[in-house]
Amino acid sequence: MNLNARLYLNLIRGGAARLAENRQEINDLNVFPIPDGDTGDNMYMTIEAGTHASGESLGEMAAAVSGGMLLGARGNSGVILSRIFAGMGKAFTGLDEADVQAFGKAMEAAVKEAYGAVSQPVEGTILTVLREGVAAAEGSSSLEEYMDLMIAGMDLSLQHTPELLDVLKKAGVVDSGGAGLLSIAEGMRDALKGRFPVEAGNDGNGLPGNEAPVMPGPVRASIDFNAFTEDSELEFGYCTEFLLRLQRSKVDLEHFDESVISAWLATQGDSLVFFRDGSIVKVHVHTKDPGAVLSKCRQWGEYLTVKVENMTLQHHENHMDQRFKRNAKALGIVTVAAGEGLEATFREMGADAVIRGGQTMNPSVESFLEAFKAVQAQTILVFPNNSNILLTARQAAGLYKDARVEVVPTKTLGEGYYAMANLQPDLPLEELLPSLEEAAASVTTGSVSKAIRTTAEAREGDYIGFSGKDILCSSPSREETLKALAAKLDAASADIAILLQGEGVPPEEAHSLQETLQKASPLSEVILIDGKQPVYDYILVLC
Repeated sequence: MNLNARLYLNLIRGGAARLAENRQEINDLNVFPIPDGDTGDNMYMTIEAGTHASGESLGEMAAAVSGGMLLGARGNSGVILSRIFAGMGKAFTGLDEADVQAFGKAMEAAVKEAYGAVSQPVEGTILTVLREGVAAAEGSSSLEEYMDLMIAGMDLSLQHTPELLDVLKKAGVVDSGGAGLLSIAEGMRDALKGRFPVEAGNDGNGLPGNEAPVMPGPVRASIDFNAFTEDSELEFGYCTEFLLRLQRSKVDLEHFDESVISAWLATQGDSLVFFRDGSIVKVHVHTKDPGAVLSKCRQWGEYLTVKVENMTLQHHENHMDQRFKRNAKALGIVTVAAGEGLEATFREMGADAVIRGGQTMNPSVESFLEAFKAVQAQTILVFPNNSNILLTARQAAGLYKDARVEVVPTKTLGEGYYAMANLQPDLPLEELLPSLEEAAASVTTGSVSKAIRTTAEAREGDYIGFSGKDILCSSPSREETLKALAAKLDAASADIAILLQGEGVPPEEAHSLQETLQKASPLSEVILIDGKQPVYDYILVLC
């Protein structure tokens, strides 16, 4: 058995279906006892974005799958997952199908691409599970044998991850990203062996079957309808796109020659793009009579999706885009935050766009691209403010071509806040970027949150005070935990202490703690901001 386009898409959908079943279990493989476990969700949303792909050859399908995952990637685990399939897609370029040797080379390319996506690869993670699984399958004589051996190797590698990472051993769990990858591989094997039906449509796991293989479109600005008035003449026609599902009641599906459709469409307009994938026909055509096109094509099937756009408006938008490029401001700011108060604070500090996201709600690459488009600047600075969002921001920056995008590697909200507070927009970029990174690096950030499970450091339901991944104190009292955290972090020696109040925290409690911290730190300036951030009851930023 060789791998072709349709089988490859089935493998992707099988992997997504299995991950959908296990995503909560993977979320729960959390080494930190706060609501932080979103690895399963991030990986699922990433691979699901690739399940809508279409392509005639294996190379085309793999590229479309990779493109979908690229835009849908969320969190570090999602970005790494998207790079795994990007590596496979590059290896399949130009191939109609692949035998087991070609598949093995594609998996080796996936390993290389995944490791290349991380500036400092860490063993005991999804990277190790992938590499050792691929190594275990070397020399396989069939795709089925390859998948069996690779999964066995991944499983063994996953069980050893606690031996490579103390944080996993301490928490008594295996690596969540590696567990997610193993789950995907098991689903792909199920699909390879015919255990994952997609021909019938929806598969019952919340995934589409073949009915909607639509790639995410480009970011579009709002349409100026005044560009086509009551006195305008239709010059460019309509851009007409649709997916047509051929119907057995209308055609002999097994013997139907779809060229009769493409030949007729060629008489109705130009810029025709046409291909068939199973029972689905994908059409793109520029025509002045979309009604005639849509009416005619119904003699062969029924529509799954239809899009008709006046190209005069598109033409106008293109001119607007060019005008925007000439008139864009010099510097724009994009930052990430969760909580109405924090979002408002960052906007007051000069952020042009605030992407809603953070712990448990990592934004996608596409969210960043939309923000970049909205900012309308020649150079854009991005403050991700979360270590699990940093890779996503960098991937989006690499994709965006309409501006220079620089990611300031802020890993906490505190780092982002202080870096933005020290932003000097008149500095040349080669001086500004190092100054921002230096400001972020000078900050110490501590947080208080409720433990969702019992660990060696805290009991479930207690409040924990931590900085980075180090739990420094715990207590049943939120106030006492913050006081202990401030003492552990030597808040009294800071010039400025910023206390971010989380959602649900009573204002009187926060003001009382501000006064307590000020008395304990007479030489510091203690500033209280009602951030309304989720997850973290308090965030203490020491500058």
